[in-house]
Amino acid sequence: MIVKSLFRPARWLPGPHLQTLWHRVAKDPPRPATRRERLELPDGDFLDLDWLSDAPGVPADAPLVCVFHGLAGSIDSPYARSILNALQAKGFRAVLMHFRGCGGTPNRLARAYHSGDTGDVRFFVQQLRARGEVGPLLAVGFSLGANVLVKFLGEEGEQSPFAAAVAVSPPLVLSNGADTLRRGFARVYQTWLLRQLKATARDKANAGLLPPTVSMDKVLNAKDFWQFDSAFTAPLHGFRDAAHYFEASSGKPFLQRIRVPTLVILSRDDPFYTADVLPTDADLSEHVTLELADHGGHVGFVGPGGEPWLDLRIPEWLTAHA
Repeated sequence: MIVKSLFRPARWLPGPHLQTLWHRVAKDPPRPATRRERLELPDGDFLDLDWLSDAPGVPADAPLVCVFHGLAGSIDSPYARSILNALQAKGFRAVLMHFRGCGGTPNRLARAYHSGDTGDVRFFVQQLRARGEVGPLLAVGFSLGANVLVKFLGEEGEQSPFAAAVAVSPPLVLSNGADTLRRGFARVYQTWLLRQLKATARDKANAGLLPPTVSMDKVLNAKDFWQFDSAFTAPLHGFRDAAHYFEASSGKPFLQRIRVPTLVILSRDDPFYTADVLPTDADLSEHVTLELADHGGHVGFVGPGGEPWLDLRIPEWLTAHA
């Protein structure tokens, strides 16, 4: 089902780029009180988890929201801090799963993470159940983390461990996103993201982790995501090249296979993709609601008074479906 979003953008933040960038230039939300856990993975690597500290009056079996950040994100990303604070205020428990190497400490292996990397999410959730989490499990993903979440929900189908989920600004067709970020002002986002990713690749090379199949010359000279993902992401994660990676990892084909209540929030003016990738009713299962805004940018959605609208909408949806 596709519905028109009730979101109304701040008039003083017209256009997609101001909406997208406002959280980067505004005062950072306070960092919530968290405790860090290191989850060891079967392949010898690890994930860093940040658990919201227990709030007074929140029962131990309250719904637990698993939060998945975007590319080069972490708990220090403004949207991550903001949603954790909002969830806590609404009586949820929450844990943010850092993808490999994103928690402030480089991961141990050559491989990193990518837009279709659902294996670590699956292991993480299995461990939650194995250690006795009995309350409802819910999920929220942003950008890359939203695409991973959509793909995971589609892969799991009726066996999904999550009772409900929200995916914000998922890049559902990765090839389209890679093309879009090569044009116009969107190149600013591409430049910033590639700088972060190249720094990670350089650290791995300096640590002697990278195999001969990865050419650091090609990685460091990559001008866009097509070149970077062909040189780095693909050989480290079992893909032939960027085209193979984009096709196999895009979330859009998995929307039809989702079997739990899922809200997908997208904006028509998102600068990370073009409007022709927006799902139609035929792309969605009966369990998926696509909430489509005319404006909002990419993980922006700054309301009339400067408030983060996502911090209202996400807890509202989860409360209704928990």
